[in-house]
Amino acid sequence: MTIFVRIVEAGSLTGAAERLGCSLTAVVRSLAALEEALGARLINRSTRRMALTAEGRDYFERCRRLLAEVEEAEAVLTDRRREPSGRLVLTAPVMFGRLHVAPVVTDFLAAYPAVRAELVLLDRIVDLLEEGIDLAVRIGPLPDSALVARPVGSTRRVLCATPEYLKAHGTPEHPRGLARHRLIRFTGLDGGQDWVFQRGAETVRVPVADVFACNHVDVAVEACTKGLGCGRFLAYQVRRLLDGGQLVRLLPQWEPEAAAVSIVYPHSRLLSPRIRAFVDWAVPRLHARLGE
Repeated sequence: MTIFVRIVEAGSLTGAAERLGCSLTAVVRSLAALEEALGARLINRSTRRMALTAEGRDYFERCRRLLAEVEEAEAVLTDRRREPSGRLVLTAPVMFGRLHVAPVVTDFLAAYPAVRAELVLLDRIVDLLEEGIDLAVRIGPLPDSALVARPVGSTRRVLCATPEYLKAHGTPEHPRGLARHRLIRFTGLDGGQDWVFQRGAETVRVPVADVFACNHVDVAVEACTKGLGCGRFLAYQVRRLLDGGQLVRLLPQWEPEAAAVSIVYPHSRLLSPRIRAFVDWAVPRLHARLGE
């Protein structure tokens, strides 16, 4: 089962052999023996590519869960005897990582001096297994069932503009009124062309004909604070500006449900002492920092 899971994760028999530190012949024989014992073909393979069969996809998910439980049971015993050490690689959205994750990581390193960390800040979803990352902080829905998620809070998507802009252009009273306004769009985590607003059971989609769009949130927020137009951001990205009065929150009654913020990591990876220690450290601290 372990060899089969590693084949799927690596995407090839050769890759699985390298990860497992064994010969390609041993991997091939093990897969063949497994399929014969089960009486089902798990992987269709040719000289150029391989693909899971329907039976293989179902068996893979079950194997991954079972092996994760076995690894977890073993880890509970062995981790008690090991101090967290080694290299921890994690990723987070750029601004959220800079404002909230980085301080938590540096405090963690001070408490666990045998651990080294690399924080990768990206405004895109990263494949943790493919890119060799231990865990991620993610904002929004988590469609990938292969990940364990630990919730740390939530954040709302808010519409805002400067008092000066609103004085010159008026304050929108309804989402559809945004058609008459200049709009600023941050494309990093939400590349859609529509903004969705909700009030109770009513949903309104507003096509965004933006006057300015950028994939870096700092640039988009700065454009908003200069009075270029109305911008839509996650609350943590503009909280300081809203509290200071530089920006005004618009249409709060139309804000959609808050987006969940979670720490995620793969089921199939043995949770090392450093990962377990960081998750236990970070969850309450990020929850306190979000405080929304």
